[in-house]
Amino acid sequence: MFTPKYPPPDTAPTPDTTLVRPLTGLVHPPAPACDCTHTPATTPTPAPAPVAPVGRPTMQLTPCALALAVGGGTAAVLVVGTVLVSMLLAVAITAGSVALLAVVLRLMLNDARKGR
Repeated sequence: MFTPKYPPPDTAPTPDTTLVRPLTGLVHPPAPACDCTHTPATTPTPAPAPVAPVGRPTMQLTPCALALAVGGGTAAVLVVGTVLVSMLLAVAITAGSVALLAVVLRLMLNDARKGR
């Protein structure tokens, strides 16, 4: 369903040769002959690609870096825990105050019905 659908290769459009006209009237002069000897150009051989050592970890932790990572993780856990506990405490205080307000309103309505 998510794979692309390509047209078959035999339905590709062919170029229209009626639109291309050959250039006439242009004559190139022949290349001048020379009596010198040319050395063939040699292509330099490419340098071999460097090979990475096998079995070596990509990241090496020193004792100081490991202590820093542990300390940073502990700090992150403590900060997130503090935020979550404070949010839970805010919800609990709000629920308690709403419950107390409901009790006070109920007592006031009952007193108003009795005519006190």
